[in-house]
Amino acid sequence: MSKAYWIVRVSVRDEQRYPEYLAAAGPAFQKFGARFIVRGGAFEAMEGGARERNVVVEFRDRATAIACYQSPEYQSARAIRQKYADADFIIIDGVAA
Repeated sequence: MSKAYWIVRVSVRDEQRYPEYLAAAGPAFQKFGARFIVRGGAFEAMEGGARERNVVVEFRDRATAIACYQSPEYQSARAIRQKYADADFIIIDGVAA
């Protein structure tokens, strides 16, 4: 079974309020064992479009990544995020070890 990842590209519209989302999402990340691989940081967009912030979150497997996204904890945080940011969001399987 391979690990799975959230790959999220974010454009924050309200920098002052966006931390509300981060705080609200924390319990879901902890509950589902999320591990941040990338959380912001400098980047170079070599081809295609880009957003200002990029996030990669690792999960034990795809079922766990989906369960985290669909959880009441994360859906509550997501509603906050949607007020203050736009995002492109995918869940993808990693390479099997």
